[in-house]
Amino acid sequence: MKKIVVLLLLCSYISSYAQRNKQIIIQTQSTSLVLTVAKNGRLLQSYFGKRLQSAQDSLFTGGQEMFITAGMETALEPAFRTVHTDGNPSLVLEYVSHETKLTDNNVTETIINLKDPVYPVTVALHIAAYSRENVLKTWSDIKHTEKSAIQLTDYASGMLHFKSEHYWLTQFHGDWAKEMGMEESELTHGIKVLDSKLGARANMYQSPVFFLSLDKPSTETAGDVMAGTLAWTGNFKFAFEIDQRDWLHISAGMNSYASNYSLAPNETFITPAFIYTLSSNGKGEASRNLHRWARNYGVLDGTKPRLTLLNNWEATRMDFDEKQLVTLFDGAVKIGVDLFLLDDGWFGNNFPRNDDKTGLGDWQENAKKLPHGLEYLVQQAKEKGTQFGIWVEPEMVNPKSDLYKQHPDWILKLPNREENYQRNQLILDLTNPQVQDFVYNTVVGMLDKNPGIAYIKWDCNRTMSNTYSPFLKDKQSHLFIEYTRSLYKVLDKIRAKYPHLPVMLCSGGGGRTDYGALKYFTEFWPSDNTDGLERIFIQWGYSYFFPANTIAAHVTNWSKVQSLKFRTDVAMMGKLGYDIKVDGFTEKEVQFTKQAVATYKRLSNVIWQGDLYRIISPYEENRAVLMYVDDAKKKAVLFNYNLNPRYKQILSNVKLQGLNPTKKYRIKEVNLFPDTKSVNPDDNKVLSGEYLMTIGLNLAAGKLQPLTSNVYEITEE
Repeated sequence: MKKIVVLLLLCSYISSYAQRNKQIIIQTQSTSLVLTVAKNGRLLQSYFGKRLQSAQDSLFTGGQEMFITAGMETALEPAFRTVHTDGNPSLVLEYVSHETKLTDNNVTETIINLKDPVYPVTVALHIAAYSRENVLKTWSDIKHTEKSAIQLTDYASGMLHFKSEHYWLTQFHGDWAKEMGMEESELTHGIKVLDSKLGARANMYQSPVFFLSLDKPSTETAGDVMAGTLAWTGNFKFAFEIDQRDWLHISAGMNSYASNYSLAPNETFITPAFIYTLSSNGKGEASRNLHRWARNYGVLDGTKPRLTLLNNWEATRMDFDEKQLVTLFDGAVKIGVDLFLLDDGWFGNNFPRNDDKTGLGDWQENAKKLPHGLEYLVQQAKEKGTQFGIWVEPEMVNPKSDLYKQHPDWILKLPNREENYQRNQLILDLTNPQVQDFVYNTVVGMLDKNPGIAYIKWDCNRTMSNTYSPFLKDKQSHLFIEYTRSLYKVLDKIRAKYPHLPVMLCSGGGGRTDYGALKYFTEFWPSDNTDGLERIFIQWGYSYFFPANTIAAHVTNWSKVQSLKFRTDVAMMGKLGYDIKVDGFTEKEVQFTKQAVATYKRLSNVIWQGDLYRIISPYEENRAVLMYVDDAKKKAVLFNYNLNPRYKQILSNVKLQGLNPTKKYRIKEVNLFPDTKSVNPDDNKVLSGEYLMTIGLNLAAGKLQPLTSNVYEITEE
């Protein structure tokens, strides 16, 4: 209580100090953001960098306007642009007031009220500071009282400004089964834009995340770098503009492409949160900041345990029946996972779901495949000693379905144009409240009827194209925004009734990986590509911005040449699961897998909640090494992956990170295949943290083989 009182007094002091000096100071443990009110009333960013030691150090003058607005003095990319009811396409934002409130003993929220001096338009800028995590979150509320609607044509969530000699941007680009490829380049004068126009999905080609390094490319352990992302499951836009004086201006928010928004009087337009962190010690520290924030604030039940599972998709696809599924439950029990997940193909009667061309929208159990319904499967799973989960794709519809025939007005499709299909399906018009009720009742009705369902996989297998909403009528430019808002409304209602049910966020692979959605979900499916080698790169990319307990990683037979151990070790660096036919295992493979699941469960808390250190990148060497360390530095898990080493290639020792140099640690290789022993000369040795971090371990002992791996448990003695 005393700490809270002291913090409240401190916040009060800083607020009053800032008011007197026309400055607003926002701080975390390592970062300070100083805003100044200029003489003309404009709000300026005067400082953003390492934490200032005292408020007195922040007597800055000048800076860059916090929100560049359109139609006035500047020709730079605007954060906000409005067209008023009289046709005037300009906006001026002047400071009115601000307040800082303590959300808890770690989080402060500063609200800065701005207004146009001529037109009755106001913007409330929110900046939440997460002190221990060194993360800032920015969003805005836009409102007006003009006589009729005004048009919003640009509406950023946040804007930041930097002055440096060079700027290096790291972006993540890809496609289906090739997600999250990392690219780094130096920014030049002009504008670089990272964006999405996919509508129902946040990303496919471009992911809504980035690193910005100042002066030179940052490494894992060195360099000034900012990491940023947007909490929005729809079209996004990050704009990076270097002006004639070498200032870099970053604007982040929803993409305004085809999305002019007609804002009615007294209606509040709320932008999604722009989430960012600043590190002076490279990308690794920035990642750990975001991971801690995500587990504590950004992901549903981020500090709670997760379930391991066995999925039937690769074993059966859509060709299964009730008897076969019950037999597959034995596989889940045999290897010791928590759950059996039934994937696509279980529903539809008039249009049975035997392939991806029919049935979406008709969410009734297929009577031929499941004559006793889901309730029977739930009960059979329970009797065999496991839990039961189910796949749904409730936002979608096949033209060959009862739903499509009954409600053609519920579909997003252009009038007077041919329908455009992806995976033989269309998207339901979630902007329509009737459709929202249908999706809600589909999911909640299934859960109410079958209370033993312990897990849901929520899929979304297509982007928006040839898009038109019958419900929105003359407000088609609202569609991209309102669809995402409507999705959140449905998820809010579902979570009000089932607040902690584990749900995987799936979207044909990594189509939805953002913190706007993850507050409703426990994990996400990063890619349909489950090849072990490819997954190292894919999961490596996601690990920069998302903690391990959110990155679902399954052992499958996608690759026929990689060993079961290699594929398992790769999956263990995320949230382990299986999508494989256990009946096809040899006796030793069953033995290995059962032990691997048990080992993973024993180590999972370190992997899910520990600090991640990426030590050797697969982009830089022919191997990948990373480790997780718990908060107390008592326990760590080290993963080593040999990719395709050259013949007689000599690899250097690996210097570990994140340990306590004064502590002693036992090194033990785990997850070995039956009848094999570790060839590492340091196996089972006790070594100091100092030794491990300065001399390191020889992880290339023995003859190097392509696509092999090691897992080491490191425990304080």
